[in-house]
Amino acid sequence: MASSTQADAGKPPFPPFTLETAKIKVKAAQDMWNTMDPHKVKNGYTADSIWRNRDTFLKGTDEIVEFLTKKWSVENGYRLRKELFAFTENKIAVQFWYEWHDTTGQWYRTYGLEDWTFAADGRMRKRQMSGNDVKIADEERWFKEGVDVNAVDISEKHW
Repeated sequence: MASSTQADAGKPPFPPFTLETAKIKVKAAQDMWNTMDPHKVKNGYTADSIWRNRDTFLKGTDEIVEFLTKKWSVENGYRLRKELFAFTENKIAVQFWYEWHDTTGQWYRTYGLEDWTFAADGRMRKRQMSGNDVKIADEERWFKEGVDVNAVDISEKHW
């Protein structure tokens, strides 16, 4: 085939990761998830990627798209921040925070950790996520519309 799609080209930066490239990878994932577009997000994962998201187990990009479509139909106003926690040659761990509201308007902040393993082409082949949802009032929100999620000072008490 003469042409290839972006998904076929891989997702730089590629393993093995350095501190700099691991940070770039984390922010690229954050930005992609903040689009809330499951069809874009799936391009960061291998076709046979395996996930554990809390108590849900998935395999493959079709299941990822279905899961994210359902997730973002419930988690309204979704805004996410990810930060590098640790890394090795082809693995990255992140801590994250995201805020969302349900259909009644109740706001939540989800706190969690993710464990990622990458294929040689830079796509994620394994993702494990553990998270906890905490009810918050509107005035407690960090990631209000127009706020740069990367500029919010998240104190140690929220790590």
